[in-house]
Formats: sequence, C-alpha cells, structure tokens
Amino acid sequence: MAKLKTNSGAKKRLTLTGSGKIKRKHAYHSHILTKKTKKQKRNLDHFALVQKADMRRVNELLVL
Repeated sequence: MAKLKTNSGAKKRLTLTGSGKIKRKHAYHSHILTKKTKKQKRNLDHFALVQKADMRRVNELLVL
C-alpha cells in the first residue's frame, strides 16, 4: 500500500508542540482590522491549541 500524503495546507498552518499537542492560529486576524477593537486584535494574536474534538480530523490531515 502506498504511503499517505500529508495535506499541504494543514502542514503550513499547524505546528506540533513538544508535548504532542497541535498549535494553530486564530481566525479573523488577517484583514478588515480597522473595525475590530485593540483588545480583540490582541487576543487573536496569540496561538491556540486544537481542541480534543478536532484532533482526529487534524491528525488525518497531518498523517500522524
């Protein structure tokens, strides 16, 4: 059987932490920033972890 390919879009957007969790960026922080408050933009700037409910789907994209 052939090897499974990693989804190239997921490869660019997600990173693995040392403890095996998956880091992601927040949405809504790329454009139309003038109408968003400083607090909202500041909170979107941090990285977030992929939720437990989504881990199986993300692992299939990253072929972990």
